[in-house]
Amino acid sequence: MTGPTRELQARSTGRIGLRKTLAQVEAESASHGLKRSLGALNLTMLGIGSTIGAGIYVMTGAAAADYAGPAILLSFLVAGLACIFTALSYGELASTMPVSGSAYTYAYTSMGEIAAWITGWLLLLEYGISCAGVASGFSGYATSLLGDFGVHLSPWWSTPFLQTLPGPHGSMDLVVGQGFNLVGASASLIVTVLLVIGVTESATVNSIIVVLKVSVLLVFVAVGIGAVHPQNWTPFIPPNEGAFRYGIPGIFRAASVIFFAYVGFEAVSTAAAEARNPKRDVPIGIIVSLLICTVVYLCVAAVLTGVVPFRSLGVADPLAVAVDAMHQHWLGLFVKIGAVTGLCSVMLVLQYGQTRIFYTMARDGLLPRMFCVLHPRFRTPWINTILLGFCVSAATALLPIDIISDLVSLGTTTAFGIVCFTVIWRRNADPGLRPPFPVPFGGIRIRGFWIGTTPALGIVFCVIMGVPLIADIISALLNHNPVPALLLGGYIVVGIACYAGYGYRHSRLAAETAASHALKDQPR
Repeated sequence: MTGPTRELQARSTGRIGLRKTLAQVEAESASHGLKRSLGALNLTMLGIGSTIGAGIYVMTGAAAADYAGPAILLSFLVAGLACIFTALSYGELASTMPVSGSAYTYAYTSMGEIAAWITGWLLLLEYGISCAGVASGFSGYATSLLGDFGVHLSPWWSTPFLQTLPGPHGSMDLVVGQGFNLVGASASLIVTVLLVIGVTESATVNSIIVVLKVSVLLVFVAVGIGAVHPQNWTPFIPPNEGAFRYGIPGIFRAASVIFFAYVGFEAVSTAAAEARNPKRDVPIGIIVSLLICTVVYLCVAAVLTGVVPFRSLGVADPLAVAVDAMHQHWLGLFVKIGAVTGLCSVMLVLQYGQTRIFYTMARDGLLPRMFCVLHPRFRTPWINTILLGFCVSAATALLPIDIISDLVSLGTTTAFGIVCFTVIWRRNADPGLRPPFPVPFGGIRIRGFWIGTTPALGIVFCVIMGVPLIADIISALLNHNPVPALLLGGYIVVGIACYAGYGYRHSRLAAETAASHALKDQPR
């Protein structure tokens, strides 16, 4: 069989089983060219910076008002458990594969190239697209804060060009708005400049912002404790009113909503290639940042629902509503400053994480090479960063990104499930593997197949998070609201087209595999 024929056969029949080996991943880690400058504290701050943001400032109120009531505390625990089991799985994988790419790289070593592409495409939902939604939230708080200082901007500066309005039969109609969201778009461009300059400088800015926004939330809790009315917590679990509205079903639906509040903690794993001691520091950064965020979330949610009746929290600024109820006007200004700075740091880390995933995919040949070109001075993937920054900025200015928040959570739960499965797959593929950070609680063997307790529970909780989201998309479709289903379907179609049009033809691993097979086929 000739070389070209063998290559064609490899490309057409072997792609599903095409996987990276651990040796290949380690070789890539040694030759990535990125600057190793991040320690455990930097990585922990990176995790907190990417996590505390739009979820706690915006979605907590809506989840309590529409689905869970005071039982939003249980929803945070459910979502937090899903993330903790996933974080422990991330910790094991990051300790053995300290490279950029996060879940994308892990999927490449377990389920193969196609699964890796799917995971990378899901991560674009979690990082890139959700970043535009965060930028829109930043715009709202920033505009309100400027108003407190006597600077009143026209809505033209803070509303997207396209907006969604409720139509007949529960449908969503797309209409032309009254301007461009230039406030949010400009914020995204500023973040882009910081990321081009370098990750060390960006991490320093992020650490300062993290200290500020966590301090704001702690002050909110400390002041709010004295204004709590225990009767607002009764009944703790409101009676179910049908479907996912209150009761036990409402707790799980709210968990899927506020799951967005946890999106981003695993961005620490995307920085593994730039960590000084990734096998130790990355697991620390992932787990510690998640635990800190969970404690902060529970405290804020408890005060929020204790100060204000939960049905009054279905607004864009629930913390501001609670502050008004406390009659502490100075605290309202403080909270807005925390929201603006908090959302800024989330944008910083989300865009950072997406650029590193694109960087890794380009090195693998699944994206054009320009996505992995490093700046000669700053050693950052600058073209990749600038292109992503302009895309996020344009999406913020033009599109109503808020309508895809559930899709972001759905994409994230799927990616998390893949990460947990990867731990199980790698342990069975290499029974002698001794990771520096093994998942706790052991596991069982069923007919010789090892199933770890931690990754298995992570998969179960990811399914629990995903089922209400899918049920709501189906329900909306049946009630003449096809927008969520069309968005999900369109996103899947675009992902398939990108892989078929470029990644499939330019995969570096496929070319290397075909060349190796061709060499073996040559007569000796």
